[in-house]
Amino acid sequence: MSKAAPATLDSLKQKFQTREARIGIVGMGYVGLPLALLFSGEGFRVTGFDIAEEKVETLNSGRSYIVRILPEQIQAAQKSGFCATANYAHAAEMDAIIVCVPTPLNEYHEPDLSYVTGTIESLAPFLHEGQLVVLESTTYPGTTEELVVPRLESGNRQGLKVARSADDSGIHVAFSPEREDPGNDTVARHDIPKVVGGCGPVALELASAMYGSIFRRVIPVSSPSVAEMTKLLENIYRCVNIALVNELKQLCMRMGIDIHEVIDAAKTKPFGFQAFYPGPGLGGHCIPIDPFYLSWKAKQFDFHTRFIELAGEVNTAMPYFVIDQIANGLNEHAKAIKGSKILVLGLAYKRDIDDLRESPSLTILELLRDKGAKVSYNDPYFPTVGRGRHYDLNMTNTPLDDLSQYDAVVIVTDHTTYDYKQIVEQSRLVIDTRNATKGIISDKILRC
Repeated sequence: MSKAAPATLDSLKQKFQTREARIGIVGMGYVGLPLALLFSGEGFRVTGFDIAEEKVETLNSGRSYIVRILPEQIQAAQKSGFCATANYAHAAEMDAIIVCVPTPLNEYHEPDLSYVTGTIESLAPFLHEGQLVVLESTTYPGTTEELVVPRLESGNRQGLKVARSADDSGIHVAFSPEREDPGNDTVARHDIPKVVGGCGPVALELASAMYGSIFRRVIPVSSPSVAEMTKLLENIYRCVNIALVNELKQLCMRMGIDIHEVIDAAKTKPFGFQAFYPGPGLGGHCIPIDPFYLSWKAKQFDFHTRFIELAGEVNTAMPYFVIDQIANGLNEHAKAIKGSKILVLGLAYKRDIDDLRESPSLTILELLRDKGAKVSYNDPYFPTVGRGRHYDLNMTNTPLDDLSQYDAVVIVTDHTTYDYKQIVEQSRLVIDTRNATKGIISDKILRC
């Protein structure tokens, strides 16, 4: 194992331009793996780090564990030198390391940064002078300066410090928020502008040069905290607006108004309005979590983010609203939830992806089970679902056979592979939380 030679600012920038720089990416999940393939596609030699041995073995055998990433893409990257490892000692060989690990909430809805701190502490002993380290994991403002920098400095075997100016030697540190949107094929990844904030001007320049080699546009900001807050603003903006339409949906249902018709009419306005749509609750890694990261941090400044917290509460309550609507629908058929056979369609947090993170479907399944329902699920992307941080289901995918056996079929994720007309025809009762049955006229449908 060889250590990369220390690089000056100009020489490292040159290596980014010529694609000679070795790039290490920690975390081969929904963010890290696509990023690794993007660098590989531009001719960089990339090493993927992950503590999950099964992921490392899968990638090194040229296979994929993410539906939207094909084995052929992994194999093409291998031809450019891509490989995976669980051995952090290989970090010494890298010119730049990008950290893309999870930042979930704990059971008290407080930030859990154990993946970030554990990763940094594992990397720190092997880092060398002139190396660039970038955190991409979504987090609260101050994480890079308050958690990452001290751990890099205290854990480095050479006693290196984080370089702050052009005259300093040491490790260069930056933050650049990921902007991954699983399942979105309308915008090419390299066309998504990359926000970058560095711990000093040199780190900013190096990180901008690295990302500028694969992204068409880089947006430099004055500090890592600004970049960290940028990510939170982007997602809290969506969270708040989704909460707004989720609340309006409940009001419109009482008033006998179709909220989706209202949104379709409102979005014809050519200025001042952006359409957001209601649903059964928020999913994914960022939008359900980011408001709580910021509200937690705000308390350190004696500030209560009431508006943001309210939006989080509205969205968190949506699975419970769905349960109430299922109960109402069954009641119209002289049925109770307890003892009823219910099929939930879709586990993923949004259509056509294999991502369970924070999915409202998981909460809905558990609530139905707790209320005594005989509950099953169908999702083409998940043959089984076991136990996670916030759920314990241990269920197997149920085929879409004889839907008439169920007292209710609940559409929670609107995968495009479903034939909704056929589902309605074959079912006794359909609870539609996604407006997936739009245009289908049937008294079997309860849209909520």
